[in-house]
Amino acid sequence: MNRREWLAGSAAALAAVTPLRRALAEGAAVHPALALGTKEEAVFDALPGKQKLIKLSYRPPNYESPLSAFRTPITANDQFFVRYHLSQIPTMADLADWKLTVDGDAAGKPLSLTLDDLKKLPQSEVTAVCQCSGNRRGMASPHVAGVQWGPGAMGCASWTGPKLADVLALAGVKANAIEVAFRGADNALIEATPAFAKSIPVSRALDPNTIVATGMNGVPLPIWNGYPARIVVPGWTATYWMKHIARISVSSQKLDNFWMKTAYRVPTGLFPGSDFPSQDNATNRPITDIVLNSLATSHADGDTVRGAGFTLSGFAWDNGTGIARMEFSINDGATWGVAMMGISDGPFAFQTWSTQLAASPGPLTVLIRAVSKSGAVQPDKASSNPAGYHHNAVQRLSLVAV
Repeated sequence: MNRREWLAGSAAALAAVTPLRRALAEGAAVHPALALGTKEEAVFDALPGKQKLIKLSYRPPNYESPLSAFRTPITANDQFFVRYHLSQIPTMADLADWKLTVDGDAAGKPLSLTLDDLKKLPQSEVTAVCQCSGNRRGMASPHVAGVQWGPGAMGCASWTGPKLADVLALAGVKANAIEVAFRGADNALIEATPAFAKSIPVSRALDPNTIVATGMNGVPLPIWNGYPARIVVPGWTATYWMKHIARISVSSQKLDNFWMKTAYRVPTGLFPGSDFPSQDNATNRPITDIVLNSLATSHADGDTVRGAGFTLSGFAWDNGTGIARMEFSINDGATWGVAMMGISDGPFAFQTWSTQLAASPGPLTVLIRAVSKSGAVQPDKASSNPAGYHHNAVQRLSLVAV
């Protein structure tokens, strides 16, 4: 792509988000409405191989799944959200001779692996929610900077591939290893932009649920979701799920780059989450675990329902602790009912739920919240933080009963 084409694409992207920026400046809570399919203006666009998604930016591509993508507990590949930090996305041609390098000062025997090599290793399968750390950032009050995601910067899929532990075993993990770092094949348009690289504690890398996925919902990974291989860290936010994985480095030192020491960090003690000893400090720490959350997917804000009775349904999910129950209220939280729990494809997957409701004709607000097996309850208000991470406030769904 030449400079003129890039500038044209950038101008188009800026034009696309102008209505959103204008509305945000006017104080409107716009993006939740966009994502949930009400009458507000949304920009839908289709990337090659994808159905139309909500386009938030083109360079880098950031596309959100609409509510219609969550009618089933497994999110279809062609409706799965797309998230990138850098603008130069590898093409299938770029990846034709792809190899995965495994190295680092705490690796006993550096090596490189082809896609066939990965497929020859014992294969694992895990169904897990992949969720951007900034999911629902566009709903933050007060407004915060960053990609203005609604609730669709997530999806649940069945991921297949070898355990990361088995890949690391081929190279050998020395006793002094503390982190395993990842680098993808995407690059920045401007050379000075920091390369996107992330790390996880060696204990998480060796967890049997952490895999190098080559498959997604029974087929090879789509190019927009990490072909030919990506890291899958169930229960942790997607910032660690490196797409187009090109290098895995076993290190005796912490990764000290922009993406670890500055970005994707939250105030210490604000949220629950796994320890990251080499990266935690008294002020802030890396974002790690997905927090408890839920979403009604059968209805959108503004929908008309039968007051005599209708079925409300959706999903709940967390870091793998498990969902104990789903609660709902139609009297602004004065009393809470309990929904019926449905199927789940594992601890890291969407947990389905449904309930029967009835109401007098007129406006109806349904409050929806999940309770985890650990006793956590979705908060009434999202915890404020500079980057708008972990927005998991109780959903307030506005309907009209007739």
